[in-house]
Amino acid sequence: MLKKSKDFEICGKAQNGDELWRQLESGQPDIVVMELELPQVNGISALRNIKAKYPQTRILVFSHLPEEIYALRSIKSGAAGYVPKSASTKIFIKALKQLSRGGIFLNEELNETFTQRNVGESSAINRYKKLSSREIEVLNLLSNGKRNKDIAHALDINEKTVSTYKTRLLKKLKVDNIADLINQARMFRMS
Repeated sequence: MLKKSKDFEICGKAQNGDELWRQLESGQPDIVVMELELPQVNGISALRNIKAKYPQTRILVFSHLPEEIYALRSIKSGAAGYVPKSASTKIFIKALKQLSRGGIFLNEELNETFTQRNVGESSAINRYKKLSSREIEVLNLLSNGKRNKDIAHALDINEKTVSTYKTRLLKKLKVDNIADLINQARMFRMS
């Protein structure tokens, strides 16, 4: 998609986590185009780590994962844009140009999807947008039926910390119980 572009130059490629970090160290690119599911990489954690170590580097997530689930999460974790692999070359280039100007890119369809599917629930979406990426991780694991112990193990945190996150989620999403919390999580997934 970039071979014909005069605006961008490819300065490196990576097939796995080790190569990604080597490329970042040697090239320090302006923009990293990244799939969330790479060998040896936890995509969301990698976004946070890249942003922490290379704050000037902009990250465009270019993924096959469902945009309505992962786009917002990616942005919260440090990405500056999210483009699904099903998008056209035109959209991909538009996203890169937006990032190069310092902007954030989310596909217009995503915004429309949120609006159309959640008419009357915009306040719930606004509450969801205010969650931290860690709170979203806990919420997603909860909605998959995971127990506190499983969540603690998956995220490498203490079980009491999981309980604290659950309490925060109940308060932030303005629900009274875990069942309602899980229902909201599933609504946001839109799957």
